[in-house]
Amino acid sequence: MADLAARLWQRLAPRQWPLPLEALPAGTALVGGAVRDALLGRLQPRPDLDLVVPQGAIDLCRRLAARLDGSCVVLDPERDIARLVLRGWTIDLARCDGHDLSQDLRRRDFTANAIALPLASGAVPLDPTGGLADLARGRLVAVSEVNLLDDPLRLLRGLRLSCELDLPLDAASRGWIHTHAARLAEVAGERVLAEVEKLAGLPRGDRGLQAVMDARLLEPWGAASQPGLPLAGLGLQAAAERQLTPVETAAALPLARLASLLDGPALAGLHASRRLQQGCQRLRFWCGILHGSDGDLDRLEEAVRLQLQRELEHDLPALLLTLPLSGAGSALMRWRDPADPLFHPRPPLDGHQLQGALALAPGRELGELLQHLMLERAFGRLPAGGEAAAADAVAAARHWLAGRHD
Repeated sequence: MADLAARLWQRLAPRQWPLPLEALPAGTALVGGAVRDALLGRLQPRPDLDLVVPQGAIDLCRRLAARLDGSCVVLDPERDIARLVLRGWTIDLARCDGHDLSQDLRRRDFTANAIALPLASGAVPLDPTGGLADLARGRLVAVSEVNLLDDPLRLLRGLRLSCELDLPLDAASRGWIHTHAARLAEVAGERVLAEVEKLAGLPRGDRGLQAVMDARLLEPWGAASQPGLPLAGLGLQAAAERQLTPVETAAALPLARLASLLDGPALAGLHASRRLQQGCQRLRFWCGILHGSDGDLDRLEEAVRLQLQRELEHDLPALLLTLPLSGAGSALMRWRDPADPLFHPRPPLDGHQLQGALALAPGRELGELLQHLMLERAFGRLPAGGEAAAADAVAAARHWLAGRHD
């Protein structure tokens, strides 16, 4: 165990942490994800650090924040938990939950998260629940059924961790998650959504979300009432086949996956942002429309196509993930051109310019004229730019108004 502790400290590199170990009280231990990830060899350059201290975690956090010019955020005053944000690092400080560290660890969710590394010189890892053996066997194991139900969000977190760490859940843990799936309804919507969003953003998030659906964890939130896009096609392969860049993939895949599970009302129940609600609802709507045209954008009527391009201007790659490969490539290339008049539709003149040129009053007619000119420009019947564009737009506007008033 001493050799293991030395290897872990070498990977954790505490001298690179933004706070000196000497500033922490005797009895402090590193626990949770950083220890687990160091064991798995997947530690990030700036891992989130979870430290258990004997007592006074919030007061300690405040003192450290003042001393080191960081910020202290109180997370749970009753349980004495606070977060120190310091030079891009996140360090959570919590009072030991129980009469000693071993009891604290036995109250945690999964054995992989219940391994502690005391900061004292010469200390060895503390593993009262068998997490080291479970990790060596390549499995994720709940500490106990009772522990999962102490905070039912752990039911969902287990599937997220299984997907993120690529560790299958053991049969008992998976059985408990399925048996108690309805208990997730007891958890605040914001906490549920945070886990779902993390899962949707993972490389294998499509598989993880399918496991969530199989366990029926999100049924209380309306996930099964209106099935959306098929999850099976929303993996990294679909993004690669459509030649999405890593940045485009990081935005498109999570949105498409969330839209596959949750419509606008369901997301509202989870207290999602209005932007996310609208984004998922729009994506689901247009996927339904395109289902009737075999996914061919060019088969849509011009006015419908323009509406699609306006509503999905920023999220088109998420839609392309659901469309046949034949048309996705050309659509993506055009979308990447910010000057493309169809994929980034704009009227050739704004309302003030039209009012000045045509002596129009603000109102419905002006709005309809702007829409008409945008459509004409989008489909190439008006020039997209240049000196003649404004004159042509005014002439087209006069022609449209004349036709309206005949």
